[in-house]
Amino acid sequence: MMLSFWMWFAVGFAGLALLGGAGLLVQRRLERSRRRIASLLQETETLNDRLWSLADSEQRYRSLVEGQGDFIVRRDGARIVYANAAFAALFGASEADLEGSEAQLPQLAARAVRPIDGGARSFDECLATHLGERWIAWVETAVPGPQGRTLIQRVGRDISARIADEDALVEARARAEAANEAKSRFLATVSHEFRTPLNGILGMSDLLADTGLDAEQSTYVQALRISGEALLALVDDILDFAKVEAGRLELVEEPFDIVQLVETVSELMAPRAQAKGIELAAYIAPELPAQLVGDRDRLRQVLLNLVGNAVKFTDAGGVGLSVRRVRNTVEIVVADTGPGIPADRLEVIFGEFEQLEREAGARHAGTGLGLAIVRRLVGLMGGEVRAESRLGEGASFRVTLPLVAAPGAEAVPIPQWPGQHVLLASPAPFAARFLWESIRETGATVSVAATAEAARTILGGDVPVTAVLIDHALGDDTAKELAANVAAAGIRDCLILLSSLARRQFGPPQAAGFSGFLIKPVRARSLYERLGVRFPQALPAASQARPAARSRRPPLNVLVAEDNEINALLLTRTLERLGSSVIWVRDGREALQRIEASLTGAAAPLDLALLDIRMPAMTGLDCARAVRVLEAGLRRKPRLPLVAVTANVSVADREAALEAGMDDCLAKPLERTALLRWLDHLGSRASRSRSA
Repeated sequence: MMLSFWMWFAVGFAGLALLGGAGLLVQRRLERSRRRIASLLQETETLNDRLWSLADSEQRYRSLVEGQGDFIVRRDGARIVYANAAFAALFGASEADLEGSEAQLPQLAARAVRPIDGGARSFDECLATHLGERWIAWVETAVPGPQGRTLIQRVGRDISARIADEDALVEARARAEAANEAKSRFLATVSHEFRTPLNGILGMSDLLADTGLDAEQSTYVQALRISGEALLALVDDILDFAKVEAGRLELVEEPFDIVQLVETVSELMAPRAQAKGIELAAYIAPELPAQLVGDRDRLRQVLLNLVGNAVKFTDAGGVGLSVRRVRNTVEIVVADTGPGIPADRLEVIFGEFEQLEREAGARHAGTGLGLAIVRRLVGLMGGEVRAESRLGEGASFRVTLPLVAAPGAEAVPIPQWPGQHVLLASPAPFAARFLWESIRETGATVSVAATAEAARTILGGDVPVTAVLIDHALGDDTAKELAANVAAAGIRDCLILLSSLARRQFGPPQAAGFSGFLIKPVRARSLYERLGVRFPQALPAASQARPAARSRRPPLNVLVAEDNEINALLLTRTLERLGSSVIWVRDGREALQRIEASLTGAAAPLDLALLDIRMPAMTGLDCARAVRVLEAGLRRKPRLPLVAVTANVSVADREAALEAGMDDCLAKPLERTALLRWLDHLGSRASRSRSA
């Protein structure tokens, strides 16, 4: 009995212990669950915070995008999956209306697609929108979409205002080009109308000068010609400036003789300088190649403008033109002994219509375009021009041009005269220095004397003199007296330096005690040849050869087609004085009939036809075309030489004449030398054909 009690007690106690252990386990599990629930609640709260943050960021991003005004659309194929309010406004709809649709705006115009790094692309298109026509610049990229799909996103910006500005700019440019074209046509017409009467004025003054006038009449005719040339220069300045302004001036790149160019310019301007009682001298450095590559005609225009400007402003002393090689450029300097230029005007004078005023406010005649044209032309040739001056000390204009030597061009040969001593007696500020440099290059010793007294001192010095150059600028009597002193010293070579005007008045140089003469401005070649007659190692014989005298040509039959009676009279009289027979017709149609008659044997054959471009009934160009067609039909060879005579002097006018079948194009006022060149050429051809 007692055993059973303790046994049941033990079993109960064990049961209680077991129940206690189970409760503790349950409690532990409940604690773990509670902690997991708390952790989940914390994570849920954190996730909610992140969701709110993302939503807020998205809202801010959306607000930012919308605030920029850009158009944004995403498409899955053609279907819109997203559109912002700005894009929807193009349709006059809301974002919700567009999402899921395949809405497109009509395209009115488009520009080429441009690729962008990263596979994107950009393009501009004009769309018909609810807001009207809009130009939009799009950037199109590929972006990832749901379930691995690729969406096409476009971001656009309204560029209608910019396109409108571009269109306005294009329209303004077109208007400006049209205005320039109209201005060019107007100036060409004005130039033509000016040149036509100028041709008569200058040509008739030449004919009148050949009729044996007395001194007073010759003075009046010379004044007439100078005035006509001044007016012609003004017309040329205005026309050239208009060409530069309109961008129609094209440069050529071809070999040309720089020595011949400089000497031609100096000889052309020398009479104008000598008429003012001043000297003009030129110097070409021996290191320059004989030929350079560039635009000869435009460079001549630069030189003529600079030298002419220097002569105009110089009343005493002289003007010097020098050309040298400075490193990789050609440097041209035109210097004078004029009144100089104020420092504050050294740049201003290159402006359009700028002129310097002299004392009492007097101004020189002219357009004030010469230096402006020089700067434009030099700039087009890739060079620079600048003025240097001090008041009362003259002025100099320095031009640097990147001109290169022509292929195979070499320096001009210079004789070598070591041991010779040349005395140069000259008061000229530039001529004396330039001659000194030219003679020094030969290895000879040069002594320069500005007065006759200084020259006599050198003649009586310890170093014997072998040759003497005396400038007539010392005075007629002084030069002759000095020549007598040279002869008394036993020196045989004594040359007088004369201007072209003084040469006609001086008489035979030998009668005045000189062995010869040189015309100013003195060419270096002429100087070397004259002194080299007795000096050893003169120039090669080939370079001393004189051109052959012009042979007598047979009489030529020339047709003159000219509607202006004065110009026709001028051409007729000039040709008759040159030994030609002239037939005059008044228009192109009559000229064609006369040429046809000569080609078919119905009339005497023609050797040359001079056709004015602007004529009634038929222009000179149309006449030339018709003549070439007629010759082709008759299989006539050689063809009749046709030369256009025109007051239109542009390159385009010349090209049009050549394309029409002309063989040459001569500008009015017509130069005798150009006409004489054609007559000599045809005369030589006629002589050969007759002898054959």
